[in-house]
Amino acid sequence: MRMVQTRRRFLCGAALAGAAAVLPARRGRAESVLETTSVRLAKIPGICIAPQYIAEELLRAEGFTDVRYIASEVGIGQSEAIGRGEFDFSLNFAAPVIIPLDAGAPIMVIAGVHVGCFELFGREGIRSIADLRGRTVGVQGLGSSPHVFLAAMAAHVGLDPTNDIRWIVSTDPSVKPMKLFAEGKIDAFLGFPPEPQELRAKQIGHVIVNSSVDRPWSQYFCCMLAGNREFVRKYPVATKAVLRAILKATDLCVSDPAGASRRIVAGGFTPNYDYALQTLNEVPYDKWREFDAEDTIRFYALRLHEIGMIKSSPQKIIAEGTDWRFFNELKRELKA
Repeated sequence: MRMVQTRRRFLCGAALAGAAAVLPARRGRAESVLETTSVRLAKIPGICIAPQYIAEELLRAEGFTDVRYIASEVGIGQSEAIGRGEFDFSLNFAAPVIIPLDAGAPIMVIAGVHVGCFELFGREGIRSIADLRGRTVGVQGLGSSPHVFLAAMAAHVGLDPTNDIRWIVSTDPSVKPMKLFAEGKIDAFLGFPPEPQELRAKQIGHVIVNSSVDRPWSQYFCCMLAGNREFVRKYPVATKAVLRAILKATDLCVSDPAGASRRIVAGGFTPNYDYALQTLNEVPYDKWREFDAEDTIRFYALRLHEIGMIKSSPQKIIAEGTDWRFFNELKRELKA
């Protein structure tokens, strides 16, 4: 079995290396040498950030010789770890990046990568977000991506997310909110891939909101690439190379979802190929050239300011915590 798995990883890696050779990469003379050949990326349970996982061979094609994936929690803690320098870059939902930025964390958001992937599931009798008033909603922790996103969604429809929703926080990492929902112990659950795919496959609950298609959430980036501020400022060539590799990987999620799914399974990022393939076919990875990353930060900063999760204005968050130079350049260079 180990030999088969190794062979699969080799074949997937070879396929991605071949893709790296044919996808455009117009590196100018000034970009010929990376300032560092090491990069650390986050590894989380979610697979919506598949471009980050399948980018390893593309990063090596860019010149990185030391590419590492560091296990991380999801949400605000993930962004705070970037600020502390525990890893250099990670895709993360926009809102949990903004909250540490407001607190002064040295993070720099440099790109938007894909549109929504969250799905809100409810039990019988819950047909809308407004129906969550007085209901129980499970989250792995306050400050997790699902908690922050659902708080913003609730406020958007006039609910007080602090007082109108009964948050059930799991203190045991082995007890997942999705399991509580499946067992009928909570009324609603906001999940991200592969959780929605599993719930739908098992016909548990029904979808109330799908952020990939439901407005206004589908009109903004979901996951954005954030980096440690010192890394971005000290290593601009390497930063652009990291982003280039991840954007190429994003295009591969669109052009070869089956191959990309095999790669993340072979890499140990998720065990279920069917759920991975379904995720890559459903998440809008083809929108990164079209959407406005700064508008996404502005939108979520406004939502978070309205519910008291941040004190800074959107303008301050954008001025101090974003740098779109690399993204704008690569939009021109990596034309479809």
